[in-house]
Amino acid sequence: MLVPVDALKGHLDLVLLAALAEGPAHGYALIDEIRDRSDGAFDLAEGTVYPVLYRLESGGLLTSSWTVAGRRRRRMYRLTKRGRTELAKERGEWKQFSETMKAVVA
Repeated sequence: MLVPVDALKGHLDLVLLAALAEGPAHGYALIDEIRDRSDGAFDLAEGTVYPVLYRLESGGLLTSSWTVAGRRRRRMYRLTKRGRTELAKERGEWKQFSETMKAVVA
């Protein structure tokens, strides 16, 4: 089941930070990783992902650098120390929220 992007509002930061927790990646690889982890439910468009990556980088949660693969330049994103701290915080908040929702709606 494909999840509408609107349903992810407020959670895209967490989703992208979590996808980068395994190591550096470029935007297309992140989109593929998130699609794979969600069994295709989260099929995010570039126009959704890149603005969030830019915002996270400007907020100090990510850093990026250009690399060359074949003949293509790619911007590789990686978590900063601050980004790892924020990821841990957001994971904790998500766990508490999801447990509370489960108790209310189940």
